[in-house]
Amino acid sequence: MGLSEDDLARCREELIDLGLVVRTGRLHASRLEPDACDETEADVVTVIAPEIALLRLLERERTRLRNHLEQADRAHHTLKTLAGNFLRTETLAQTVGVEIEILSDYRRIQQVLEDITVTVQANLASMHPIARGREIPERALDRDRRQIEKGVQVRSIFSQRLTSVPEDAEHLRMKAKLGVQVRLSPVVPMNMIIADEQFAILPVDPEDGSAGAILAHGSAIVRSYQTLFEHCWHTATPYGEQVLPARGGDGLSEQQRAALRMLASGMKDEKVARSLGVSLRTVSRMISELMQELGASSRFELGVRAARLGWLD
Repeated sequence: MGLSEDDLARCREELIDLGLVVRTGRLHASRLEPDACDETEADVVTVIAPEIALLRLLERERTRLRNHLEQADRAHHTLKTLAGNFLRTETLAQTVGVEIEILSDYRRIQQVLEDITVTVQANLASMHPIARGREIPERALDRDRRQIEKGVQVRSIFSQRLTSVPEDAEHLRMKAKLGVQVRLSPVVPMNMIIADEQFAILPVDPEDGSAGAILAHGSAIVRSYQTLFEHCWHTATPYGEQVLPARGGDGLSEQQRAALRMLASGMKDEKVARSLGVSLRTVSRMISELMQELGASSRFELGVRAARLGWLD
């Protein structure tokens, strides 16, 4: 073959390492004793049968892979021990599949709303303390139309005070005409949009609409907000069924009753106004009317008398 002595020795050692040939000699009792050879015959080799050689190669590879797996297991155990609670938290997040994104740019919020319109398949639920906010009404109505044309069930809850504002009342009428299921409530806690129980858009600060929004993805977290929406939905009044403010047996309107409960819980006038979607002056007027109705000289006395009459139940 024209190989030098060095090349020949190197090739022989490689074949021996691979188990394709073994050193042999006249002193071998059998092929199972490849090491029992005389030192003077160490350079004598014999070829291993192909099937035996293949089995040896497979066993060698199996051993190598087993060693690598054991090393990988040890490395993983070490990393897990060092990471501790961090890894456990990350694993939990991946298991439940929850993703959170803060949306601070108004254009990004609009893009997310558009993306949801395209991807929503079955249900879209939303709550709005105000009718339109910063959004162009025609844009919101166009999204409603496209969703309903796809067969999506669209439900929206608005503050009932909007029916007294001509522009807002017209916006609600147009939504209902398109096929949106609209309901009105004296209290709408915050802006919220839920799509297919998988995506939810929520305010960063319910008391500051300009603070941005939160995009939550994952049923593990969205289901909780869906439950909140369903509660508000079942306590709200279908659009068009309530013309005059309903009054209970105690003579209070739903708005007055809601304001009284919030005040009794210690909520300040400013927050009551935001929750009801009315002005601070309107809240002050309602309080004065309630105090006059019960003959109370202070807010504390108003709360005591309302509780005795069962108005806070």
